[in-house]
Amino acid sequence: MSIKKKLGMGMATAALGLSLIGGGTYAYFSDTAEATGSFTNGTLDLGINKTTIVDISNLKPGDYMFRDFQLSYDGSLDMKQVLLNSSYEVIDANKDNGTEDFGDHIMVEYLYKVEGKENVVFRKTLSELKNNPIEVLKNVPAGKKQIKFTVQFKFLDNGEDQNKFQGDSLKLKWNFEAKQKDGEAR
Repeated sequence: MSIKKKLGMGMATAALGLSLIGGGTYAYFSDTAEATGSFTNGTLDLGINKTTIVDISNLKPGDYMFRDFQLSYDGSLDMKQVLLNSSYEVIDANKDNGTEDFGDHIMVEYLYKVEGKENVVFRKTLSELKNNPIEVLKNVPAGKKQIKFTVQFKFLDNGEDQNKFQGDSLKLKWNFEAKQKDGEAR
């Protein structure tokens, strides 16, 4: 091999060696820091002291009744509102109601007391309440509390023949739904 080839080969080997050494090793400073966080959700805890608010038999037009119940709240979040969702089913004993709804003839007057005064929350027929949520409380602060309500049900006497409702029954279902206050920057 000629001297030129030997020198060229030596230089190529040296260049390869330097590139492996230089490319494979490098040095730098480094440091790390760590942070953690946690999230704990608040609660809405709405309760009621009765499973049956009203259970009346032998009702006739003009009859009315008052019933009391309590909603309790033991949540850690402020409530924006409590909605009453109302539904019912009419059992037409004689199959003679046609298009008339027995719920049109039952008036509900919903009251609660604030500082000794009665406040009328609403006055509507059951048919007006059906599938139409209505606000019964608003802006309830967090913490343990009892809120007393009185409700009056009245079978309206419309002065006309209401015989078609004889023997009929109505199964009422009320569902109270608590809603949180809107989110905010914290």
